[in-house]
Amino acid sequence: MAYEIPVTQARAELAELINRVVYGGERVVVTRHGKPLVALVSAADLERLEKEQEAAEEQVISSVSSLGSVASASGEQGRFGLAAEHRRPDRRD
Repeated sequence: MAYEIPVTQARAELAELINRVVYGGERVVVTRHGKPLVALVSAADLERLEKEQEAAEEQVISSVSSLGSVASASGEQGRFGLAAEHRRPDRRD
C-alpha cells in the first residue's frame, strides 16, 4: 500500500519522501484535492514496471498478429460488401 500525501505537504517534505522511497522501499502517492496526482517510486520499481509493460505489449502484438492468419468466417466479406453498398432510400446524390 502506498503512502499518500497532499502536494503542498510533499513540496515541504520532498527530501524525506525520496528517502522513504529509496531506503524504505515505500511508494508515495502525491494528491491534489484528495485525488492521486503523481507517484514516487524507486528507479528499480520503475524499471520493473517498464519491463512488465513491454512484455505485455509484446504479448498483445503477438496475439493480434496470430489473428491475422485466421481465415474469415464464410460469407463475411459478402455481408460487409452489402453493407457498404446499402443506401438509404431517401438519400439523393
